[in-house]
Amino acid sequence: MENNASKLAELIASLDGKDGGDDSRATSPGPGAAGRGTAEDNREIARSRPRTYPYFRYLPYEVESEVKRNEDFNEMLKHLYISVEAGDFSVGAVHWTRELRNWLGLKFDPSKDQRVKLVRLYYELALAPGVDYSAAERFSSMFMVLTKRKHYLRPGTDLTLDWRPLFREWKVLVIPSESGVHAQHVKRSHKTLIKLCAFAQLYFDPREIPAMLAEIVPYFTTSFTEGAYTVTGLLNLLFPTAPPPEGKDELLPQHYLPTFFHLWSLVNRSKVFDITFMDLFSRLARDSLLSANVPFTEFGIYTQEQSSSMFTAILRLLEIPVGQATSPYSGTMDIAAGLAIMVERDPKKHPIAHHIARWIIMSLSPACLDRPDSIMTNLEGLMQAIETFFHPSNSGTWTKPLSQLVYYLTDFFVMRWNREKSGEMEMPEDRKLDDALKQRFVLCLREVVFMGIYAKSGGAMNFFLSSLQSLAYLEPHLILPGALQRIYPSMQGLVEVHRTTSSLRSLQVLSRVMARTKGFRCHVTSLLGLALPGIDANDLDKTLYTLSYIQSVCYSIPLHDLTRGSDDVSGSMLAMEWITSEVARMEAEGVKVTCDYQEGLSDVDEEIVLRSSTAGYAEFLSSFLGKVFTLLENLPDASRPRSGSPEENIVNTLPAAFTPLLASLSPDLYDLALNKIAEFISNHVVHQARDAMAFICSSLVKVDPVKALKRLMPVLIQSIRTEIDENGAASTRNTGTDVLPRDRGLIWSVSMLSMSVVHVGDAVLEHRQELFDIAAYMQQKCKGLPTTHISNFIHHLLLNLTGIYTVDYSLYEQDILARGIGPADWGTTPDPQNLKVKWHVPKKDEIQFAVDLLKAQGENALDQLQALTSGTSSIKRDGVGKEWSDEVSRNLVLLRLLLSGVSVLFDAKLDSKITTPQSESEASADTEMVDITAESSEDQHDEDSDANLGNADDYEAKPTFPYASGYLLEEDDDLYQDLHAFRERTGQVLHEVHQFLVEKQEDDVACFEPLCNAYRSWFVDVGIERSAHVLDRVARLLDADTQPYKVSGLRKEYPRPLLLRRANVYHLQRLRHNSYPRPKTDLTKQLFIDLAQSSVSAYRDVRRHAQSAAEAALKAIVGARSLVIPPLLSAMESGVRDNDFARIKGSMYSLFFGSLNKTIARDWRYAPTLIRTYISASTADKPSIQKICAVATIQIMEMGKPQERMVILERELVRAIAPNNDDVQSIIDKRRAKLSAKRAQIERKKAALSDELVDMARTSHWKKASRTAAIVITLGLRFDGIASKNLIDLVARGSIDSHPGLRGLYQGAIVGVFSLIDSRAAANHSYEDYLLDKQHLPAKVQVTTRQDDPTWTTEFLASFAQADAEYYVDHDHPGWLAWNKTMPAYQTNPRTDLEYDDVEENARTQIGQILDRSWFSSFFGYLRQEPRDTAADRFHVSNVMLLGYAFDLMYSGRTGTSFVEIKEEIRRIWTDGSDKHQHRATAEILAALLLSTVDKPLKMRTEIWQYVYPMVHQAFSDGLTPENLTYWNTFLQILTQGKDPRRSWPLIDWLASFRLDMESNAAFKESSKIKLLQTCVNNLGWHFQLEKPIIADFLLHLDHPYKGVREAMGHSLSIMYRTRYHESYKDVPTLIKSQREASSLGTRPYQPTQEFVETIHEVFERLEKWRQERTPGQQTPSSYTSGGKTVMLWLDMTLSSFECTQLLEFFPNVFMEQLLYMMDVREDQELQGLAYHVFRHIPNIPHRIGEDAELIDALIRIGTTSPLWHQRLRVLINMQVIYFRRLFLISPEHQQHLLDCVATMLEDTQLEVRLGASTTLSGMIRCSPAALRSKVVQVLNKKFSKMLLNSPLPKKPRNAPSDPSTRTSTPTPEQSKLVLTRHAAVLGLGALVQAFPYASPPPSWIPGVLTTLANKANNDPGMVGKSVKSILSDFKKTRQDTWQMDLKAFSQEQAEDLDGVLWKSYFA
Repeated sequence: MENNASKLAELIASLDGKDGGDDSRATSPGPGAAGRGTAEDNREIARSRPRTYPYFRYLPYEVESEVKRNEDFNEMLKHLYISVEAGDFSVGAVHWTRELRNWLGLKFDPSKDQRVKLVRLYYELALAPGVDYSAAERFSSMFMVLTKRKHYLRPGTDLTLDWRPLFREWKVLVIPSESGVHAQHVKRSHKTLIKLCAFAQLYFDPREIPAMLAEIVPYFTTSFTEGAYTVTGLLNLLFPTAPPPEGKDELLPQHYLPTFFHLWSLVNRSKVFDITFMDLFSRLARDSLLSANVPFTEFGIYTQEQSSSMFTAILRLLEIPVGQATSPYSGTMDIAAGLAIMVERDPKKHPIAHHIARWIIMSLSPACLDRPDSIMTNLEGLMQAIETFFHPSNSGTWTKPLSQLVYYLTDFFVMRWNREKSGEMEMPEDRKLDDALKQRFVLCLREVVFMGIYAKSGGAMNFFLSSLQSLAYLEPHLILPGALQRIYPSMQGLVEVHRTTSSLRSLQVLSRVMARTKGFRCHVTSLLGLALPGIDANDLDKTLYTLSYIQSVCYSIPLHDLTRGSDDVSGSMLAMEWITSEVARMEAEGVKVTCDYQEGLSDVDEEIVLRSSTAGYAEFLSSFLGKVFTLLENLPDASRPRSGSPEENIVNTLPAAFTPLLASLSPDLYDLALNKIAEFISNHVVHQARDAMAFICSSLVKVDPVKALKRLMPVLIQSIRTEIDENGAASTRNTGTDVLPRDRGLIWSVSMLSMSVVHVGDAVLEHRQELFDIAAYMQQKCKGLPTTHISNFIHHLLLNLTGIYTVDYSLYEQDILARGIGPADWGTTPDPQNLKVKWHVPKKDEIQFAVDLLKAQGENALDQLQALTSGTSSIKRDGVGKEWSDEVSRNLVLLRLLLSGVSVLFDAKLDSKITTPQSESEASADTEMVDITAESSEDQHDEDSDANLGNADDYEAKPTFPYASGYLLEEDDDLYQDLHAFRERTGQVLHEVHQFLVEKQEDDVACFEPLCNAYRSWFVDVGIERSAHVLDRVARLLDADTQPYKVSGLRKEYPRPLLLRRANVYHLQRLRHNSYPRPKTDLTKQLFIDLAQSSVSAYRDVRRHAQSAAEAALKAIVGARSLVIPPLLSAMESGVRDNDFARIKGSMYSLFFGSLNKTIARDWRYAPTLIRTYISASTADKPSIQKICAVATIQIMEMGKPQERMVILERELVRAIAPNNDDVQSIIDKRRAKLSAKRAQIERKKAALSDELVDMARTSHWKKASRTAAIVITLGLRFDGIASKNLIDLVARGSIDSHPGLRGLYQGAIVGVFSLIDSRAAANHSYEDYLLDKQHLPAKVQVTTRQDDPTWTTEFLASFAQADAEYYVDHDHPGWLAWNKTMPAYQTNPRTDLEYDDVEENARTQIGQILDRSWFSSFFGYLRQEPRDTAADRFHVSNVMLLGYAFDLMYSGRTGTSFVEIKEEIRRIWTDGSDKHQHRATAEILAALLLSTVDKPLKMRTEIWQYVYPMVHQAFSDGLTPENLTYWNTFLQILTQGKDPRRSWPLIDWLASFRLDMESNAAFKESSKIKLLQTCVNNLGWHFQLEKPIIADFLLHLDHPYKGVREAMGHSLSIMYRTRYHESYKDVPTLIKSQREASSLGTRPYQPTQEFVETIHEVFERLEKWRQERTPGQQTPSSYTSGGKTVMLWLDMTLSSFECTQLLEFFPNVFMEQLLYMMDVREDQELQGLAYHVFRHIPNIPHRIGEDAELIDALIRIGTTSPLWHQRLRVLINMQVIYFRRLFLISPEHQQHLLDCVATMLEDTQLEVRLGASTTLSGMIRCSPAALRSKVVQVLNKKFSKMLLNSPLPKKPRNAPSDPSTRTSTPTPEQSKLVLTRHAAVLGLGALVQAFPYASPPPSWIPGVLTTLANKANNDPGMVGKSVKSILSDFKKTRQDTWQMDLKAFSQEQAEDLDGVLWKSYFA
């Protein structure tokens, strides 16, 4: 090892060009060196990008050298290698994996070479067949840790991985049909596999693309839809998206993209497909962006057609509601995904918005700027089309996806912008984002973000606020003016409250950008002032946001008065005037305000304004403190701690806001704050605000400890003495948890004091004596509740004296403060590489003080405890008062806090030095060789074989790798001795107290709780205060504080205090890393036994505390588990024996639900006892125990499963990490031998236990038996010997047990035995083949396909219509999309069956003997029983499986019965077929008979079919009833699913010969046969070739009179036509080539055949004929209504499925008008409904670009010329939907035509149509792109205004006669025409106004339109006037929120004109 290490050191040194010292890593070469250097250079470099933060350099102590780190790393690798080679995975390899993870977690890096080896090894381990799956999960997660960051290993150059192992795993899960007999071993979780794919997919080699496509794509088939979903899901997970190497054109994306688009278009109307392809394409865009050899245009790597299709998919995915349209997805589609649901990513973790945004941003480039059509214009179009859906008033299911979309768009943009700027994303120059593009991007999202920040839902608001922050970061000058314009009014309280909170939160996210941006930073101070009213005890949420805002400002700017010492500025007048004028200007200019401070404000002026604005800080500070004090005085009492109430949030947020605030104050302002706070503390006691105030004190002292302690200490100590001496505080004990009023003052002062002395450094030494005295004084005088606070104070003081922590909170380095803060220091970000960190490292004096304090307090407490328990104390246990318990618990609490206060000084290594040499650790001094020598423990136990079973963990002291963490004491130091002696004595005393309590006071829960906690601290608080979870807490707080400063693409852009805290966290991580488990000493053993004893106490609370203390302690001591298991087990046994429920519960909780469970499961010295006891306990008569037992069953079953026997690994990958020069082979061999001995022994134990349990199961009560049975099955089944005779006997006989629950269990078990026998035989009896899923099925053959023969596919399909076959094709996929060279098939007359060896034969023979006639008889009898509940009344496939195996035995002559006897038994079941249970039983038995002969010789099959067919025939012909149809349907499903039709030829042939009998009046009989036929067609898919005559028959009888028959016919027609489609390319390359030549979207699938076209035309002509024949209004059914319904059902089913596009060409001319007619048949509501349904589908069917022309023309034609107004109204619905859905595909002419058409329909004679047209028009305008929108508005506005003005109402003559008769006369045609024109104009103008419901302020033309309406048409009678009024009132209604602003858009006269119309005048 030595020479190797030194060699490594030299290498590293040579890399850095200086000695390999501490900070070698910080200076490793930059990205340039690694990227350009030759391969040899960068093998040793750890990373291609140096670390942002030099962790090691900032620590206050010497750290280890690089050499030492690498030695440790190699040592770990050596052990990992030994474990893997020796086959020790789930213990050894997992342990070393954890060690490696910890090592990486300390920010150490292996060299690139080593990392690559590790990644490969873990990839292999994670997928290795045979690894225990819990270990495999660990290996997977380690693989992910190693590949998490891209800059460690670059894909392609550093590492490529093979996709096949992953594909192999997936194949077993999602393409099971390939594997035949199902293997038994546990499969991996698909969630882990998906995660693995996400990490590994980057490293798959693009050169593998052709191979991958050829392997995966042929599984694609829509005939069995699951195939399609599986293929796309797998492609999404596995497809390599990395750019191909240069010169490989056939690997470029556009080579295979057309094929992908083609696959996408094969499955329409499916959301899963849309999501999958978005995900895949967006990843492709991301990875191809960087590569210069992938062509790139303004649409990224896609073509214009492709990108329009994708935008159309985005519109679908956002599920935005349009008019009355149904969802664009069909509900029935994605259910068909089946198993493929496993390959979908979880949409919660991978939101669809993320994929969309990734695609759009990664396709942007400057090429978008000058082209009229590009990704950027499409994005703008999308945002303009949906912008009204962002408005807070318009929220719904779309709100979340839209907010996520905007968030991800901005986030990706910022990330890309930053990474391009820093050079991290290296890409061709012409693709880099530039300023113009950035500006366009920000403008595109600006409006929607400003709407979104006021969202109603909290989640959406958070997304929008982050987006606002990103946009402001990109373009402050475009965002800040608008933001301030909205924020000022709401901060001044002019608008609703929720706008104020939104504004506060916006300010918080903008504060950093504002502080940095010239001009805008002058607003900061005034905004701070405006935010103050937000601190308000009545609105705690607002208070929280206000505090967060203040916090973020204080992290960005210094609160220093900059007017001091400058002559040109005095006071804040200047700034006030400037701000006032700016605000006034914003108000005047409104939303479009711009503030050009860059040009319009000179730097000098800006600086003067800024200086002036800082003059007001003093008054800001005092009013802020005043507000906070008022808030604290009014806080309600916190009900209970940690409830997450708002009060509690306030208490937690205050210190977070105060620390930066106080730290950024200038010295004079700090004095002001100090005085105010000190005065408040000394004059008030606000009990409920105690914690909050203490935190504020803490922040105050931390900033300047010397000054603050000098001011606070005397005051606090004085008030404590006063309280105790004069007010008698804490003089008596009190019950309960409420603090007595007279103690409140004392507790207030103690809390302030204790928070003032923690983490403040050595300033406390100046007050050493006072602190020491007051502590002693309080302990002496006080009783009751306050004592906890007093002990806490001592704890804090100790922490402060002994810990190492940072003591620096300033925003700036010392040298900057020294030269004076100026305007240039606003909003700066420090460089993480150049910080000067101030640490507190304890000095000798401090440690001395700490030890003195510890001894004074601690010795006193120990003496008192000993006195109390020995009865010599003055306080006696009289059993009445609680005085004694109080004293005990007070001292215990003190001891616990003392121990954890000085935990850093305890030496973790001490125990290993003082351990008495016992057999197991004699060798531990020599940790290197420990693996060999530690076996000495076994040499003494040769006889007692159990010693072998011990847990490896316990006996091997594994080497540990501590690193420097600043430990302060030397071993020979007196202080060191004193400390450890104290700890030892404490342990002894705790043991004594425990013994005393158990004997005398075992019900004294009040004492047990602190006792158990003291135990816990004694065990775990060594080296770091683990019991307080310091690291987690500190890390969490840091994380919360850094959250607002994280910017994508930048690293650690944090304010200085946060960067310093990172160093502190790193120091804690090192401490935590060093707290390794310690060896056990005699004292620890004693204490563990105490805990085990209390864990089974009779009192629940005692048990709970003891259990949790034990859990924590177990982790701290090596080998502790084997100490506590025996006592717990024996407690459980005795508990079961004596029915002592408390003991049972205590021991079960401890053994099952903690870390002991794993240990026992591996340690078979204890497991058998545990399992036996568990079974006995499960009969205990107490619900709570039953509940525990039920939960524990799974864990017990896990214990019984077989261990890892064999793991198949690539040896090369393991050898890669072998140590070079150490010869470890001998260790490996020994370890391997030991392991296999141990495994063999465990297996023997398991077999013995299994036998014992089998006997128990036979004889015991069913409840106990069922628990036992479940366990036995996992214990007893093994690959090698199948199962013991005893067990087989039990399950075979048990499968006809009279108890239904047991029967079910045993039946499951026997199926398990059978399938294990078959799997074993299929795997050639070899375990290796079994693991690899290698199966040898005798009947399976590979048939060579004649790919090149053009007639091959036709012949292949034609053969399915013949009875005889040369081979059976069971799989649906071969040849559907493309042919492979061979396809899997099965022999029709197999000569051989599976071959069984002796083991298998024995088991089969034994089972066969039990299955005699009486067994079958009883089994059939149970099948026929009436089920217990309706849910169980179904066809049970499990029965079929079991019977199938049984019949199989019968055929081979193993059973004690014959086929003849079975036939008789069947006859007894199927007596007359009268009740449904007979049908169910018979269907199950016959299915089993047929299935069991699938691979048997032809002769036997024929015999069985000759018996079965007549029965089925009879049942199908006459026996079907609605009750039993489902059973027979399932029977058919089982026979046909995934099977060749020729296997069941007689049946299928007979079903296909079915013809409709029009004479018959048995509707059910007819429809049920069609349904059975339908099941066949559906299952057989395109292999069903007998459809022609059936279709012809159905088409003849479309107008069948019975509803049931019609429905069945409609559905069957749809299914038959659907399954006719297949593509059958000759191979995958041909497929790819033909798609590429067709178009960038591939070929268009589902083109109707000539025959189909003729059929459809014929059917609709017939319908038209029938329509003419039917008399309108006819009530009775006619051919028209009946035929119509059948056709509608057929179309409805086809349109909601993936092949809907085959009907496209019929929409315009064939379907539409017929549908409209059918919707008018009032007499038949069913027909109306169906027709309406189909009609609504039309716009949702995806057309390709340019294919929609005819449809649009047809819509326009009907809308403008149809004589029936219903039809005109109904086409409007579809116009709007088509317009919106096809926004990106429709041609501009058609867009115009549609708009014109709707505008003309406003003049329709029918009122309903006019109103409909008005809504449609406003909807269409609303979603048009901006350019078109403004054009249309202009044209229409002119047109309608002119219409209104040119047709005035005639004036009424003055003296019109008031004769009533003339009033009601019908209007003349001229009058009606006039009214109509006026109404059209009004509605038209209204539509324009309503198209902009939320635009604020309203567009400039709106006021004019509204005035025209109000003046010219408001007084019209009837509908015109009514419409005007509703338009005007709606206008105001949608603008309540912004009315103040919107009013400004109207001129004085306009506002007057509208007065009284639009809103009632006040005086009216």
